[in-house]
Amino acid sequence: MTSMSTSGVLRELFVASRPVSWINTAYPFAAAYLLTTRQIDLTLIVGTLFFLIPYNLAMYGINDVFDYESDLRNPRKGGAHGAVLDRRMHPVTLWAAGLSCAPFVVYLVVAGSPASWLVLAASLFFVVFYSAPPLRLKERPFADSVTSSIHFFSPAVYGLVLAGAAWTWQLVAVIVAFGLWGVASHAFGAVQDVEADREAGISSIATARGARWTVRFALACYAASGLVMLFTAWPGPLAALVALPYLIAVWPFRNITDETATDATRGWSRFLWLNQLAGFLVTLLLIWFWFLTG
Repeated sequence: MTSMSTSGVLRELFVASRPVSWINTAYPFAAAYLLTTRQIDLTLIVGTLFFLIPYNLAMYGINDVFDYESDLRNPRKGGAHGAVLDRRMHPVTLWAAGLSCAPFVVYLVVAGSPASWLVLAASLFFVVFYSAPPLRLKERPFADSVTSSIHFFSPAVYGLVLAGAAWTWQLVAVIVAFGLWGVASHAFGAVQDVEADREAGISSIATARGARWTVRFALACYAASGLVMLFTAWPGPLAALVALPYLIAVWPFRNITDETATDATRGWSRFLWLNQLAGFLVTLLLIWFWFLTG
């Protein structure tokens, strides 16, 4: 690492952490915690910062280290879709992920309850072993999509448990809908990497079931996510409409083949912005919910 400057290392870590996706994990925690406690406190700030940067550096950095061989063959890597880390960066990335998470985890353990410890431990377990051996869950078809979804809905579950939320079946429905959205998003994202993953000997839901089946599975999960939201407390059912842009974005790829799977990158690129739109619409609903229940 002596030939790499500090700024170069930081730049590599920054790209590896997928900054465009930071909000996708910090927001669910912050929203769940704030709507439960209805106050801004130190735990909210620490937890949000943790799920904003260190959590993402761990999740994506570990992935980039152990996906190195596949990423070398993947033309979409090297930007918002993730870094192709120089081999010299691998130990640095793993150390940076662990050390950046440590102080936040210590605080959250001290501030939390045994139930919150379990949720946080489970969340971090799946962050690590989605990519790292010996489990490497990302190479276990279906488990890969479920585990990826856990990465995004577990911060919300953690926020609720940490804040001492009262669980209702409507609240469970929200988490189930969020989980289905995550499964669908991972499955569709895996389609574009079929060729690169097969060349690297990596298994996934898309390499196992084929591109066309996987796209249609993603469509079914997005639709199910919207339907489940119809059973939540008002104004939650309106969030069912948020599923529509995703269905519209994925629908053109329903007949994609393994040979043309890389075409799905066009649809996936839209997701980076669809998530921002979805977040905006959900925020409006959460504000409405805040005033209705205040």
